[in-house]
Amino acid sequence: MAERERNTDAIREKLLGSWSLVSWEEHQAAGGVSYPLGADAVGQLMYTEDGRMSAQLMRPGSPLFANEDWRQATTEDKSNAWSDYFGYFGTFSIDVDDRAVVHHIQGSWFPNLVGTEQIRHFRFDDDQLILDAETEWGKVRIVWRKVAARAS
Repeated sequence: MAERERNTDAIREKLLGSWSLVSWEEHQAAGGVSYPLGADAVGQLMYTEDGRMSAQLMRPGSPLFANEDWRQATTEDKSNAWSDYFGYFGTFSIDVDDRAVVHHIQGSWFPNLVGTEQIRHFRFDDDQLILDAETEWGKVRIVWRKVAARAS
């Protein structure tokens, strides 16, 4: 087995599973840091054995809709919910040379992401996965903690 293939397999093995959000920071050029969904945002990231991925993040404590039927949500309800959430799903690949995981987006809360490749430079620190990205709105760092597998 070639060295590159071994490295890809080792990284893939570390990525697989569920991750819980620790923090999502946006670093502005002027030096400030902001938190798109608040400093206490919650979320999960999943990478599966068959090459699928899903990322879901939200602001905790979002207001409930006025109606229990989401199809009857008011424009204000929809606007608030959309602003308090970020999520997408698709497949993933690993670029060993660039130390990046590439998310190939098939569906998203933000339709402009569909069909794009979202590049996340990664590093592992103990039980944490740190993803850095250059985005349209600035430099982003998202830190995840590995969720322990349940005993069967």
